[in-house]
Order: sequence, then C-alpha cells, then structure tokens
Amino acid sequence: MKTKHLLIVLTVTFFCAIFLQQAYPQGVTTAAMSGVVVDKGNNPLPAANVIAVHIPSGTQYGASTRSSGQFNIPNMKIGGPYTVTVSFVGYSKDERKDIFLNLGQQLRLDFTLAEEAVIGEEVLITADRTEIFNSNRTGAETFIKPKEVTLLPSIKRSTRDLTRLDPRSDGNYSFGGKNWLFNNISLDGSYFNNSFGLDDPAPGGQTNAEPVPYDAVEQVQVSVAPFDVREGGFTGAGINTVTKSGTNQLKGSIYSFIRNESFVGNKVSGQDVIANPDLVFYQSGFSVGGPIIQNELFFFLNAELERREDPGSNFAARRGTSSGLGISRVDAAIMDQIRTRMKEVYGYDTGPYENYTHFTQNEKLLLKLDWNINENNNLIFRYNRLDA
Repeated sequence: MKTKHLLIVLTVTFFCAIFLQQAYPQGVTTAAMSGVVVDKGNNPLPAANVIAVHIPSGTQYGASTRSSGQFNIPNMKIGGPYTVTVSFVGYSKDERKDIFLNLGQQLRLDFTLAEEAVIGEEVLITADRTEIFNSNRTGAETFIKPKEVTLLPSIKRSTRDLTRLDPRSDGNYSFGGKNWLFNNISLDGSYFNNSFGLDDPAPGGQTNAEPVPYDAVEQVQVSVAPFDVREGGFTGAGINTVTKSGTNQLKGSIYSFIRNESFVGNKVSGQDVIANPDLVFYQSGFSVGGPIIQNELFFFLNAELERREDPGSNFAARRGTSSGLGISRVDAAIMDQIRTRMKEVYGYDTGPYENYTHFTQNEKLLLKLDWNINENNNLIFRYNRLDA
C-alpha cells in the first residue's frame, strides 16, 4: 500500500514539474479601474453598484464598493469608449461617458452621489488629470494608443517605428543604451521573442518580415523601468503589443502598399549616387472583424502577403579613376580576377558582386476570437502564422 501511494505521489510530482517547466509568465493585456464612492459629506457608501460597459462590444464589468467605499475592476478591455454608472439606494445615479483605457493603465475614478431629495439640483463635477505626473503610472513607460497607431506614418509598416516615440529609444529597437536582445517582446501577453538570438530580436527578423500584420495592431506599450509585478524578464525594455478584437460593428479594410526605386533619391548634396539598383516592395492584405453573437462572441481576421527585392549592396566597384558616392575602394579588375579563378580552379561561381538584389517574400495570418462568457469570465483565442 505504501509503495502504491509513493508511486502516485511521484507520478503527480513528475507531471507538475513538466507543466511548471512549460508555463511562461503572461504579460499585460488589459487595463483596470478603481476609485471610491462617497456622499456629499465625504462619507463612504458601501455596497454601491459600479457598472462599466465597453460600448463597442457591449462587454459589461461590475463591482460593489467595500466598507471604505472603494471599488476595483481588473482585467478590462483596452480602448473604449466606456460608460461607467454608479448607483446606491436612496441616492441619484452618477454616470461618466467617453472613458478610454490604455494598455496596463490603472484608471482612478471617484464618484460623489447626491441624495434623491436633491435630485433636481444641478451637480457639476470637474476633474483635472495629468498624463505625465500621475500616481497611477507604474514607472517609465510610453503608451501608443489606437489613434496614434492609425495616424502615425510607418515606412516599414512595423511596430518598431511606433516604439521610437519613447524618448529612451535610439530609433533601432535599443532602449536606455541596452542591446536590443535585452528587450522582452510580448504579443497579447505571451512572450514573442526570437529564440535563435543571433540577429533581430523579433521572430521573422532574419527574413526581413514582421511577425504580425501591422493592420492588426491596436495598442503598443513600451516599459523601460516598470514596478508592476506583472512585467519583467528584460533589462532593456518590455515591448507589449495587443492586437485588435471584433466589436458589435462589422468593419473591414483592404490595403496595398507599393514602393520602388522611383521613390528613392539619387542625389546627395548634389552628387549622383552611383550604386542605386532596382528595388521593389509590394504589400497587400485585408482585415475584417465583427460580431458572431451580439455582445457575446466576436471575431477578427487579418491576412497579408509581402514581396520585396532589396539591393544586395549599396556600393559599386571602382573602375579606372571613377569616384563619387557609392564607389568602393575595391577595383573591379581585381574582383573579376578573383571571380574567374574561383570558377576555373574550384568550379565555384561567386555570382555578381554589384548590382544584385535579394528577393524575399512572406505571408501572415492572424485570427482572433473573443467570447464574453459572463460578467466575470471571458475567453480569448488567437492564432498567428508567419511563413517567410
């Protein structure tokens, strides 16, 4: 009997060790709201009802105030607008509209309720909130909101263009002087780093491809020195991207982006750029999102393909006394001799050493389902694929 019990304990311990080894920390994908509800005498109102409704999807969040009048609503959808309503027996309701939540934000909302007897009187509530000096901020961080994602130009159609808004960025994915491999990249809360670790920190970097379609990005958060216990695993920056979700309104988009050598300058300070080979960039895709069941089940789909030909070299070999921008110190005659010898002696064709291009292609797909099971539970399914 003891042997049997020991075997069961060892088996359970073994499987627990496996699951713990496979479990990874989850990043921040939501926002939260907190505050206090009092009467005009600044007395707390316990058991007051606080209801927050995400208008685009109809998702409803609720809480009751504690004995101190305080309430807290965690794990809320980012974005908005929200409508927040507070009610208490014997007091008039208070409603706030057009409230938006940023990724990882802890929004503070306080309410003062008036008794029903004075319901006819006008109640004016004013508040000032600074975006920089805010007690709810959790360290040095930058939020790129949905409006900024949509309006800001991005030549690469990449989230790294957005991260340049952080003042600690060097413009090339390095923050605070740290190597870009010291960053932690997450997508919808799950780690999304390049495990190979020799080149670009994001998946697909060695193929010059973005891991997710740019049109699927809703918000981006850059955290350099957070004291939020949910964020960690980096000494550079935590780059957290949240993708779009479907709402009660059916929306879609079709897009194409084209770029070639005609969009590239061929003079620098009045001098011709000698090495300027042909280049081609073509990206096309579509996105669609909407309700499957109103206020309950939603979908979002984004598919994209990309074809590009990039210059293999920005220099041309020197011929005779030629000079100028893009002219290398290496003589073309020497390069031709090396190429000929490699071919004749070793049977190896080195290929062209100038005026050649690299051809790359990739296809991306993102599918996301959001299910509001009830007021306290929701389920999110995301499928992301990159072929490059």
